Amino acid sequence: QVQLVESGGGLVQAGGSLRVSCAASGRTFSMYTMGWFRQAPGKEREFVTAISRSGTSAYYADSVKGRFTISRDNAKNTVYLQMNNLKPEDTAVYYCAAGRSFPATGVDEYDYWGQGTQVTVPS
Repeated sequence: QVQLVESGGGLVQAGGSLRVSCAASGRTFSMYTMGWFRQAPGKEREFVTAISRSGTSAYYADSVKGRFTISRDNAKNTVYLQMNNLKPEDTAVYYCAAGRSFPATGVDEYDYWGQGTQVTVPS
């Protein structure tokens, strides 16, 4: 069992930056691929990025490539999402998730989910 808790969301102006974090419980964090998804009002949850268990490989959705960076610290059981050059269309609730395959881009490929953190970029 893995419990995930996101933090760091907030309101940021277009062009700004924000880093969100996801802290995991348990001793098996390093066994999981970690992913970030987001869900805007009225839309389906969509894949943002994923990072391999070791942290050496990452995969990004085209919409965030070059602007977002995922990283992890297995010693701290934490995964991060650094978001730069934010746009109004990035506004969503951001969720972290733990899965077993890489790269895993589908919602059903992840076993555990956090409660989400809101990121708002006003237009």
